[in-house]
Amino acid sequence: MGYARGSRNKSKTTEVAKPSPAAPKPASKPASTSIWNMQIGGGKPKTDMKSVEVLLFTSELADLIEAGMTLGQALKALANQGEELSAQRHIAQDLCDRIVRGETFSDACAAHPKTFPPLYSNMIRAGEASGALVEVLRRLVDHYERYDNMKGKIKGALTYPVIVLCFGVAAVVGALVFIIPKFQRVFESLGASLPLPTLILLGASDFMLHYGWLLAIAAFAVAMWFRKWKETPKGRRKVDGWKLKAPLIAPIVATGTYSSLAYTLKTLLVNGVNVLQALKISADTCNNAVIEDALNEARKRVTDGTSISGPLAASGIFPRMMTDMLAIGEQAGDMPGSLEHIGKRYQKDMDRAIAAFTNALEPILIVLIAGVVGFVAIAILMAVFKVSSSLG
Repeated sequence: MGYARGSRNKSKTTEVAKPSPAAPKPASKPASTSIWNMQIGGGKPKTDMKSVEVLLFTSELADLIEAGMTLGQALKALANQGEELSAQRHIAQDLCDRIVRGETFSDACAAHPKTFPPLYSNMIRAGEASGALVEVLRRLVDHYERYDNMKGKIKGALTYPVIVLCFGVAAVVGALVFIIPKFQRVFESLGASLPLPTLILLGASDFMLHYGWLLAIAAFAVAMWFRKWKETPKGRRKVDGWKLKAPLIAPIVATGTYSSLAYTLKTLLVNGVNVLQALKISADTCNNAVIEDALNEARKRVTDGTSISGPLAASGIFPRMMTDMLAIGEQAGDMPGSLEHIGKRYQKDMDRAIAAFTNALEPILIVLIAGVVGFVAIAILMAVFKVSSSLG
């Protein structure tokens, strides 16, 4: 039914206003020279949409086309929505202008790679070829909803531990900077010898007072260096490999990546994208260099006539359950259905991994912070008892 409906809408989605035949066809302009890069009203507009904004944009575009508008009219309507400097307004206007100049919708989307990744533009291209643009837009909405839901679960699992850790670090630093120096002056005025834990605590407090700024600069420099390093090919592979092996974190990252990969491949194959192109797009959008390398290697072997499941299993990156289910789908001639089951399976595994991560991390942080605070309290109490016995 969805494909038939898309076919009926084909004439509507491609009908846009065209320039006069006598007028010369203007050259396609890159996105960097578009109108939104100019200062409007003293402010600089946003140039890229976030994934949530792309989700809403795609959903509204599908609704408008399904309601009877042409693609150009729908984009024009979206361009008239929102604030003057919003990313949606200016991107929709640029897409409309490109279509009027004779570009296809998929090529216009590809001109904004930061907003529309290769997955998006290639699926649009497949929808244009099959005449099922509305159906493709609906599937893109489903894809972005799954992605944002997955990202929201991971962020939600990390929020509480990060807040607890930040408060714990702030409490310890505050004690070293503001509270311990007052005890130090009292101990020095009494002139008593202090136990080792107290000396360690006073030394840490003195270091924070005199060299805390240097420590902050060093930490900032290391963070900036690490950020630059992990963007290099070698650093990205190291960090992504660590994500797949780190305790507590690895199950979340791995299952989330496998689920996203399965849904992406399934979405592409259902919309008529060939296997080689689907593997390339999946590799470009998987956000993990180690898995990206495995997919690229599998793509080379598929070119030689090998099945997908065999090269993926030979890489050693993907779990046996995933490759076995993929092999069954290949044998039955139902790859999309098999990929759908794989996506659901690993999405459930990711939910369980997030719950296990949260349940394990909370007591670990509590014990860690309690140990540090307990050390501070014991060091002070030992000094107080030592001074009291000396005075006695």
